[in-house]
Amino acid sequence: MTAQQAHTDGGPHVWELRETTAASMGLEFARGKLAPADVVVAHALPERVSVEVRTADGALVARGDDLRAQRSLPMARLVIRNGAVSREDVWPDETDLGRPVILPGGEVGLLRAWWNADDGSEWRWTVEFHNRR
Repeated sequence: MTAQQAHTDGGPHVWELRETTAASMGLEFARGKLAPADVVVAHALPERVSVEVRTADGALVARGDDLRAQRSLPMARLVIRNGAVSREDVWPDETDLGRPVILPGGEVGLLRAWWNADDGSEWRWTVEFHNRR
């Protein structure tokens, strides 16, 4: 199965985010399971993070190694394109509403609202969580 086939299989994907500078092999920052998505918003990412996206059975969908922060912002977009994950530190905008948000530790919700002051001194956001057994 190719990475592209794994990406479109319809089953859940597991996003694994590792902080790359701590310990000898880095430390897990978040590990979350969600429906397949090309773009995920991540909260409070470390300065450097590596990302692997896999299908529920472990097939690699995409990877991004040692993705470095470009700006000091509370949110980043992680984008899958051609089997690679890229990082863009952003203030979320209207295109991000409804996107999955992965939090430190791996809880995943949907971004429902976002506001930030023009000078970046404060922000307010709403995330919706839904779980089922």
